[in-house]
Order: sequence, then C-alpha cells, then structure tokens
Amino acid sequence: MLGAMAAPPSSGSPSPFPEVIAAIDIGTNSIHMVVARTAGNDRFEVITRLKEMVRLGSGQGEMKHLEPDAIDRAVATLTRCRQLADSFDATVFAVATSAVREARNAGEFLKRAWTEAGVDVQVIAGQEEARLIRLGALQALPLWDRDMVLIDVGGGSTEIVYGRGPEVTYARSVKLGSLRMTRSFFADGPVTPAAVEACRTYVRGQLAPLVHEAARRSFDVAVASSGTAETLAVMALAAEDDSGSGPPQSLNAAVLTRTALAAVIDRLAGAPSTEERRALPGMDAARADILLGGALVLEQICDGLGIDELVISEYALREGVLLDGLHRLRGVSLHHLSDLRRASVEHLMELCDDDPEHSYQVATLALQLADALGDRLGLDGDDVELLHAGALLANVGLFISHSGHHKHSYYVIRNSEHLTGFTDREIELIAQVARYHRKGRPADKHPEFAALSSEDQDRVRAMVCLLRVAIGLDRNHDGAVERVAVTTGFTDDGAERVRLTLIGAPDADLSLEVYAAAERSNMLSDQLGATVEVVAAG
Repeated sequence: MLGAMAAPPSSGSPSPFPEVIAAIDIGTNSIHMVVARTAGNDRFEVITRLKEMVRLGSGQGEMKHLEPDAIDRAVATLTRCRQLADSFDATVFAVATSAVREARNAGEFLKRAWTEAGVDVQVIAGQEEARLIRLGALQALPLWDRDMVLIDVGGGSTEIVYGRGPEVTYARSVKLGSLRMTRSFFADGPVTPAAVEACRTYVRGQLAPLVHEAARRSFDVAVASSGTAETLAVMALAAEDDSGSGPPQSLNAAVLTRTALAAVIDRLAGAPSTEERRALPGMDAARADILLGGALVLEQICDGLGIDELVISEYALREGVLLDGLHRLRGVSLHHLSDLRRASVEHLMELCDDDPEHSYQVATLALQLADALGDRLGLDGDDVELLHAGALLANVGLFISHSGHHKHSYYVIRNSEHLTGFTDREIELIAQVARYHRKGRPADKHPEFAALSSEDQDRVRAMVCLLRVAIGLDRNHDGAVERVAVTTGFTDDGAERVRLTLIGAPDADLSLEVYAAAERSNMLSDQLGATVEVVAAG
C-alpha cells in the first residue's frame, strides 16, 4: 500500500548495462514495438511506441504458410522498428508468436528479418508467450499478491494463464484468435446468426479440455489484455457514455463485465458488414473486420471459466518482453511489482521533484491527519491511498516552472505514462488533489473538477483540505514536526474545536509551522464545520 512510503529509496550506483531497451511483438495481426529507458530502481520509462497492422497470418488455410506479401509487409515494418530503435541506441528483443510459430516457411521470414531488417527474431512457444504476457500485465495492475487468471485473445491464438506472485500455476495457448475465427466463419460475406452460432459452438468445443483442466483452479481476479479486449472495453464504455466525452485517456484497470460484453457482441453481430461495424461507437476501425471473432472467443472463455468481469491491462506481451529483457541483462529482481502503485508514484516524484524529502514528510503528516479525521471527512482506505499519492506528487509541476506549478502538477500527473496500477479515475483524482494543494479551492468553474461526480468532488475536497494543512506543517522543509496529535473539544462559546498539536524535538522552534498550518486550515475548518486551532506541544 502507498501508506508504507516513509523515506526515499537510495539512488544506487550507475549501471554498466544498456540504458535503452526495445521490445518487438510480432503477432498474427500486428507488430508492436515499445522503446523504453531503464531506470535506476529496476523499472523502465517508455520513450516511444510503434504499431502497424501487417496481417502476417492472413494467408489461406490453417495458418501453415506465410504469404509473400505478408512477409514483405512484416519485414518493411521491422526495418522501421530497427531504424527507430537505432535512433535511441536501443538493445532489441524481438519475439514472434502464433503466425510464425505455426508456419512451415517460418525460416524464410526469420532469415529476411535478420538480413534485411537486422532484427534477430525469437519464436516463442505458447506457454512462454503466456508467461511473458502475465509479466507485462503485472507491471500495469497491482495484482502481485492475488490469484489471477489472465486471458489474451490475439489474432491467431489465445493465451490463458493462472498464477500468483512469481509463480505460474497453469498456462495454455489455444489456436483461437480474432483473425483465425474470422477466416473460418465470417470470411465469405455478411455476418449471419447461423455463422455466429457456428463460431460459438466451435470455440466452446476447442475450449472444453482447457475448461475441464482449469475447473479446479480458483482466482481472485480475471484480467484481459491486448487489442481485442481493449476495443471491446472501449465499445462498452461508449455505449454507457451519455456525455459524448469519448473514451478515457487510460483504459488500464477498466472493467468489462460479462453483461457489457454480451451487449457489445449483440451490436457486432447485428451489423452484418464491415462498414456497418466500423461505424459502431468505440470501434477501432482497423479491427472492424475481425473483432467479432475475437469477441466470441473471449465470451466463451468467460462462460467456461465462470468469469463475471474482466479487468483490462494496457500492458501485455511487449512490456513483458521488456522486463524479461531487463532481467536478462541485469539479473533484476521482479519483486518490486508487489508494490507496483507505490513504486510508480515514487518514480514519477523522483523524476520531477527537486525536494523529494519534503514531499515524503508532507505525505507522512497528511496520513497522520487522515488517520485522525478521515472517517469524519468521509474518506475510506482507498481514498487515503490516493491522498498519499497526491501528496507525494503535488510538486512535480515544479519541473516545468514555479509559477502556477499546482496547475502544471495536474498536467504532469494526468498525462504521465509512469503511473501504473491506477485506473483512469484514480489518476484523475490524484491529479486533482495535486492541482488544489495551493491557491484556489476546488470549484465548478474549473472544467476538470466540474466533470467529476458529486461523490468524487467531495473526496477531492476532503483530501485537499488535509494536504493543505500538512504542507503548512513542513513550512521550513526541515522535518521539524515529527508528529501531529488531533483532539476535539469546545470553545468558550460552545462551538466545536479541533486542535492540532505539533510535536517535535524538545528544542525545536515550531512557530513558523504553527502559523503556516493555521493559515492553511480554513478549508479544513469549513469541511469539518468546526474551528481549527494549531498549537505547538509544550
């Protein structure tokens, strides 16, 4: 939990290993590359991404042959990947999955990838693919200590993997994918109800052995990754969006329910042509021709495994390859993923905050105030975690400029790729807490605050009033206030009084902290409906 953050980690010594790594995922439908800079705390910062639809597995038959034009497209894309990676002097790790794994002429493609594009491609087995996908998802979602089942529906195959922490307890790769199902059931014209039912029946039959094997395995959370699941989630959100605001900036940790998935499939099946499906709200135009096949695979897996909802991971195979590559180069421990959210918050803070010790101190004091007053302000444990993150990140806007840095902090947090493990809503709340840590109060005249639900507006106000006082409690940036004790009583005229008693070293002069905290306590007083008094112990 973020509440465990107490002191900044040590910086460590410089690494002799490559600073930039590129991971290339050569799939049946598309080629993805992510280029990232390795960080000192065994993490990575994404520099750039490249994605191109190449349809490498678009040939006829059971994907046993890579067509010449598909190989040409793939090699051309890999050439661009190599050029982009070279521009960052990146070490490249490239893996190929179902289409290359099954093709009899895979050697032709692998030779051309090396001789023409300069990319050494490793063909990975289905179970290794499942392991790496899970490793990628664990960097996006804080699920290290939970029993998880992960489903990744690709173009040619689907990977299903169970695990907890570092252990993979079950992994299977099945020859079911969006492109493969489309070619088998929806390639000859408009979609028909009979074709949809035939596809369902086939997928259910192919999954039967896996469902039998997995029936005795339990899970706390089900995760879905990659383009099929992400597009289905966007379409489900679009159907619920009455405001017309469009999809969230981040899909990470979004939830796709089985009911919402069924509704999306009904819309897909009710649009017979590709053009009609392309016009559906939330549709990724490049997937319009193949999405229904992948959706039916995901549907039948949910039914077979008893999954009521899926949590979306924006990280998948390529991010798993990145971390695995980093592990191979450095012998990195992967246990930092057990506290993913905390690590990502600290990472962003240390990138942008020139005085992280002050931010740690403010966050510690804010948590002390929340322990005493959080229940009264309507904050629960999840809210307190977001308050802690907002306190640590309140000053990241100083990276841009001091003037108006609270507004810059909102922008940095809202648009950062470094915060992993948080939902889009949680990132927005963290950004709002940082936005209002100084200057004007949260108000409907600010569009971002007005867009929040009334409940989230109340959360932001409650978190902000505590953070403002906590910042005053470290006015000298010297950690003089070691602890704050909170008591309640009444004034002489019968009004309720909340007293904050500042406790420091016996000889500490806390007069400036008393003044600064009192000056910043007006919002807390209003939220509590009580007078706030700040005094120094003794």
